[in-house]
Amino acid sequence: MDHGEYAAQDGLGLAGLIARGELSAAEALQAAQARAHEVNPRINAIVRRMDDIAEARLREELHGPFAGVPFLIKDLGQEYAGLPTSYGCRALATLPATQHATVVRRWLDAGLVIFGKTNTPELGAKGVTEPELFGPARNPHDVARTPGGSSGGAAAAGAAGIVPVAGASDGGGSIRIPAACCGLFGLKAGRGLIPHGPLRSEPLHGFATDGVISRSVRDTAAMLDVLAGPDGTAPYAPAPPRGPYLDEVGRDPGRLRIGFHVESAITPQPHPEAVAAVHGAARLLEELGHAVEPVRPPVDDAALARDFLTLWFVNAALMIDQIRRTTGAGDEGFELDTLVMEALGRALSGVEHAAALDRREQHVLGIARFHERYDLLLTPTLSQPPLRIGALDTPRALRPLARLLLATRATRLLARMGMVDRLVQDNLGWVPYTQLANLTGRPAMSVPLHWTAQGLPLGVQFVGRCGEEGLLLRLAAQLEAARPWADRRPALAAPAG
Repeated sequence: MDHGEYAAQDGLGLAGLIARGELSAAEALQAAQARAHEVNPRINAIVRRMDDIAEARLREELHGPFAGVPFLIKDLGQEYAGLPTSYGCRALATLPATQHATVVRRWLDAGLVIFGKTNTPELGAKGVTEPELFGPARNPHDVARTPGGSSGGAAAAGAAGIVPVAGASDGGGSIRIPAACCGLFGLKAGRGLIPHGPLRSEPLHGFATDGVISRSVRDTAAMLDVLAGPDGTAPYAPAPPRGPYLDEVGRDPGRLRIGFHVESAITPQPHPEAVAAVHGAARLLEELGHAVEPVRPPVDDAALARDFLTLWFVNAALMIDQIRRTTGAGDEGFELDTLVMEALGRALSGVEHAAALDRREQHVLGIARFHERYDLLLTPTLSQPPLRIGALDTPRALRPLARLLLATRATRLLARMGMVDRLVQDNLGWVPYTQLANLTGRPAMSVPLHWTAQGLPLGVQFVGRCGEEGLLLRLAAQLEAARPWADRRPALAAPAG
C-alpha cells in the first residue's frame, strides 16, 4: 500500500478495508511506519516508537470498530504498562507505568495497533509543544511553526499522514488548539464523559479530558463511542447518550441559533485572519440555514483567565511535588518555566485557590445564561495563526534572574519582574478562547474551516451545552460536507516566509 492510498483513508476506512480482507493489518502498520520514517525527522511528532509491541499485537486476533488500524498515544496521561510516560519531563523520562490507562485499554479493546507515543510540552503546561527533553514538534504546513499544544505531536502526526486519528487530551484547549493549528478536527468532550482511571479520578478539578484529533468527523464520533462511559474509578456517571455518537454523523442538526464573538479582554485585537475565520464560518452557517448573530462574550474572560491560571499554577506545584517524591528528582529534572509555575503555585494561598474554584460557578452561570438563548457559541480557536517555533521561549536576559529568584525563594519578585504577566499573555494571549469550556465542563470543538493567505490552518471553535456532544458532531459533519478539508494535506513545506 503506497502512502497516497493509505492517506486517502480515515481510521474507519482503513478498518473497513481490513475487515473485508482488502488490506491486512500488517500492511496498514507498514504504511504508517514508512510514513513516520519519512517525515518524523522533520516534524518530531513521535518521541517513542513501539514497533516491537505493535508487531507482536498483529499476532493477536483483533476485534472492534478500529481493528488493525495504526494508532499513536500521547506521552502524557495515556500510560502503557511497562513503558515510561514522560509528560515531556526529564524527571519522568525513564519511569515505567505499572498499568494501562483506562483509555489505552479501551483503544486496545477497539482493535487499534499502537506503535508510538507523541510529543507534548512538559506536563502539558503550554499551548505549544517544545519540550527540552525531546525538542519541538513542528507543523507539517510550515515546519518553522508550532503544531500547537499540548497534543502537538498528535496533531502533527495526523496532519502529516502518519495516522488518520491519534490520541490526545485537553485541559485548557490541548485538543482544539493543535487541531486548529494543523487543519484537523478536534472535539473536547464534556466533563466526566470519558474516564481517567485507573490511577486518577478527576485530574485538574475535572477540567481535563482524553480524546482524539482526527482528519474526519466520523472517526472522532466513533472514538467517542469507544471512550465514553464511566469506569470504577469515576466519581460519577454522566447521562448516557441517546444512541451511538457515530449515528449522529449525517443527521440534520436542525436550524441552530448561534452567537459569535472575536474580541477578548486578553487579546482585544485578534489577528485579521482570526476575525476572517469566524466571519467566514458565520456566512457558511447562514448559507446552511442557521441563525447567526454577534454577541458579547458570555463571561468575564479576563477573570476566567486569572482563575484558570491560579488553579493551573497550584496544580503544577502539586504535580511537581508528587514527581519529586516519586523519583527523587531535583530542579534539574524540570524546565525553568515549569519551576516558575511551581513557585507561583506555592506562593498562592489556600484561600486564593478556593476562591478561584468558587468563582467557577460565576463562569458556569454566564455560559448557561448564554445557552438559554443560543444553541452554540462560535469563536476563533486561535487569536492568530500558528506561532513560530521559539516564540514563547523565556528571553535569555530573564533566565538567570528567574533562576536566582527561584533559588532564593523570592517568588513574589517574579511578579514584579513581569514573569506572571508574561506567562499570562504569552501562554493565553494567542489562545484566549479555549479555557471557557474546560472551566465550565462544556463540550467544545475546533473545526478546520479557514486557511490563511499563507496556507496555514486556523480553526474555529464551537461551545455547546452540557451533554450535547451529539449536536456538535451533527453540525461538524454538516460543515465537513459543505466545505471538505480532508484533501487539504500539507506538502511538508519549508518555512512560509
